[in-house]
Amino acid sequence: MPATWTKSDWRNKPRIQMPEYTDLVALKCVEDKLATYPPLVFAGEARSLKRQLAEVAAGRAFLLQGGDCAESFEEFSADLIRDTFKVMLQMAVVLTFGAKKPVVKIGRVAGQFAKPRSADTETIDGVELPSFRGDIINDFAFTPESRIPNPDRMLEAYTQSAASLNLLRAFSQGGFADIKRIHQWTLESTMDGEGYEEYHELANRISESLTFIESAGAGDAESMRRVNFYTSHEALLLEYEQALCRTDSTTDLPIAGSGHLLWIGDRTRQLDGAHVEFCRGVQNPIGMKCGPTIEPDDLLRLIDRLNPENEAGRMTLIARFGQGNVEKHLPALIRAVEREGKTVVWSCDPMHGNTIKSNSGYKTRPFERILGEVREFFAVHKAEGTYAGGVHFEMTGKDVTECTGGTRAVADGDLHDRYHTSCDPRLNATQSLELAFLVAKELEKSAEA
Repeated sequence: MPATWTKSDWRNKPRIQMPEYTDLVALKCVEDKLATYPPLVFAGEARSLKRQLAEVAAGRAFLLQGGDCAESFEEFSADLIRDTFKVMLQMAVVLTFGAKKPVVKIGRVAGQFAKPRSADTETIDGVELPSFRGDIINDFAFTPESRIPNPDRMLEAYTQSAASLNLLRAFSQGGFADIKRIHQWTLESTMDGEGYEEYHELANRISESLTFIESAGAGDAESMRRVNFYTSHEALLLEYEQALCRTDSTTDLPIAGSGHLLWIGDRTRQLDGAHVEFCRGVQNPIGMKCGPTIEPDDLLRLIDRLNPENEAGRMTLIARFGQGNVEKHLPALIRAVEREGKTVVWSCDPMHGNTIKSNSGYKTRPFERILGEVREFFAVHKAEGTYAGGVHFEMTGKDVTECTGGTRAVADGDLHDRYHTSCDPRLNATQSLELAFLVAKELEKSAEA
């Protein structure tokens, strides 16, 4: 920890993308209450994730990070958690086979409630109101009362996060994550799907590998039934983050108790800003979104601020440029990092740079553009001789129609059928698994190179 850092120092820094609460007494009451609550995650878990991310940085593992654009109070249910977790496990098995390496699994869950916005206000039918900034801050309903930031919503976010983590821990350790069960789901989903013949062939190859491992007695039966699953979110609402920051009793160092990995968004990565100030002091792994506006020198300064000891597993750089822009921006960043000997995980977020407005008026993301950016990301790393270490998707286990394309094509005219997101469009379960198969093919090429 920096010698002079305290968890409230961010309050003396410029803050952006954060609400201005009108009732400061109520805000203080909520912060004080949260400060007495148990942490949602524990220091030992965060250290374990950091070790696993160090393996990714060294090229010995691969990162899969995925989940909701923004979690919802209204849509919260055990079934939704189960279905999204299930799809992520399926994706991880497919990616493990392609990479021939362990896959580190991190959900955008149990804390992903706040969202940055491109404008402070929005206008509908001539009425201008403050923007919706996520359920932890205000309400989606377009009324003046709903859009007032309400600090009590932090307490509901905490309660939902605790319930989500409780269920995820049970799923990950209680047999639901048995690799044979997961693969059977994948095999069945590709069996009769038109256009899925190639994926079914790959699924059969995975079956043969699992049968061999079992027959040879090479796999630890207990470890095949359990997985390590971690949580992450954008550290945007710093009142919430500070209230859940704790001191690790084994090291006397501060740990963010709100999630295993926190990331800093492309809009909030100011070197002297509040978000970088808070994140530089906690011991958790830290992610940082890197969009088209970041310059190599700025990136190096941010890495030095957030990871001055160059600790392996501490920094994950999440590239988000948009299809067609990766080669323009990523090589210079990679070369700067390599030149200075910085140890980082490189991950690809192909969602945020590929958002368009469809002809029907819906915000969407074409599947082909998402895949295109992933392929460009792998190609650049191959050309630079560096390791493409992970992928970062906004996805859900629900059968939504928010992103167009995929083998079971969602057309522009289908978007209205099940467009459920309150924020950005997500891949549905089928599109997520299909993308995993296609990324696995890229990983197989890399492994054979």
